[in-house]
Amino acid sequence: MTDQTFPPGFVWGVAASSYQIEGAVDEGGRGPSIWDTFSHTPGAVANGDTGDVACDHYHRWAEDLDLMVDLGIASYRFSVAWPRVMPDGRTVNQAGMDFYRRLVDGLLDRGIRPLMTLYHWDLPQSLDVGDAGGWLSREVPERFVDYALALGKELGDRVPAVTTLNEPWCSAFLGYASGEHAPGRTENAMAFRAAHHLNLAHGRAVTALRSVLAPNVDLSVALNLHQVQAGSDRPEDLAAAEHVDLIANRIFLDPMFGGGYSEELRATTEGLTDWSFVRPGDEAEIGVPLDSVGVNFYNPSRVTGVAGSLPFPGTDRAFGAVTPGPRTVMGWPIVPSSFTDLLLRVQRDVGLPIQVMENGLGNRDVVEGGEVHDQDRIDYLRAHLEAVLEARGRGADVRGYYVWTLLDNFEWAWGYDKRFGLIHVDFADQRRTLKDSARWYAEVIERNGL
Repeated sequence: MTDQTFPPGFVWGVAASSYQIEGAVDEGGRGPSIWDTFSHTPGAVANGDTGDVACDHYHRWAEDLDLMVDLGIASYRFSVAWPRVMPDGRTVNQAGMDFYRRLVDGLLDRGIRPLMTLYHWDLPQSLDVGDAGGWLSREVPERFVDYALALGKELGDRVPAVTTLNEPWCSAFLGYASGEHAPGRTENAMAFRAAHHLNLAHGRAVTALRSVLAPNVDLSVALNLHQVQAGSDRPEDLAAAEHVDLIANRIFLDPMFGGGYSEELRATTEGLTDWSFVRPGDEAEIGVPLDSVGVNFYNPSRVTGVAGSLPFPGTDRAFGAVTPGPRTVMGWPIVPSSFTDLLLRVQRDVGLPIQVMENGLGNRDVVEGGEVHDQDRIDYLRAHLEAVLEARGRGADVRGYYVWTLLDNFEWAWGYDKRFGLIHVDFADQRRTLKDSARWYAEVIERNGL
């Protein structure tokens, strides 16, 4: 058993994202995003759910921040809705900026550290026009730099930490290969082009932000890296696992942390893309220094090279394989030791301070007698915090942990059926109810450990 106490100064937080909680999609000058369009597309989201109202956080943010105070939360990772501050993707909407200024000031007034994420998937719809629009276009990274600079100038004097992109793998591969996420396209080749333009947007934004932010502002990116396991020791399964590591992990790790795209990646994707969208100088722009790296983790990925199940997004050379053991209601396997392995891999490959920016459990929580008993979530969080402690004990420089998420919210293609919150939301009347896991997490924070 490792020491169950975290070091002094370890940051305890919660995370959320704009489209999943804010609602108010046509208030304050906000323009539509690709998720507004996608969620209103018949059949795209479970039960026809949309983020039109969500948790109504746009109107209830002060109440939600007070709940964070009650739980002892030290840091709040929120995302800015690009179409709220730039409805057309280009022009600043001051009313939208003012909302985030109020939110940040509200956090600071309550002693909560803001961690601002620039992009959590809600691209302005106006930038996704035509077959080559959205992240298929080299124009979008340019517009992202303008957006980053506008936020840096407006809020940079009061936000101590900024994350550029959240889970660019999801934006590229679920958005353009599998079609499970907005904008719902289904061509494998598109995903690699989108991934490169997301990388380019990240690197250019970091360079731009350095020019307007104080030197002590922590700049990072949040990656949902896959802890890939082969379905067996057969050569075809081992090859599939190596292939997935290249197209899901190293496609971001290598260029972002200074190495450029590897020859192994280019070789393993010969039949998927020709990489002609990478221009001279792009890789140098992507690989600019960061201060820390964000890791989002829920479950490992198990793959096989034998066709039969669903193909891994973006390729026809790897397919999903069943991981034995317990699973969540999402169908995701629960393997905390994989979390330890991933954190150690990131420490080895990146060598920067690590922040766990998302970790949590989806469930079908219900209020019974005014309470929500979610022991499954407590067990999951405890096991994964033990995995963090194990990784720290073996050399991983993990400095913070953010539970996904504060409130039950719009969970993308699953709509409102899957609940990840520490706080239950009744979407009929917006009533908030602390779950048992919220009280448990407050105790963890108070004792700085398990």
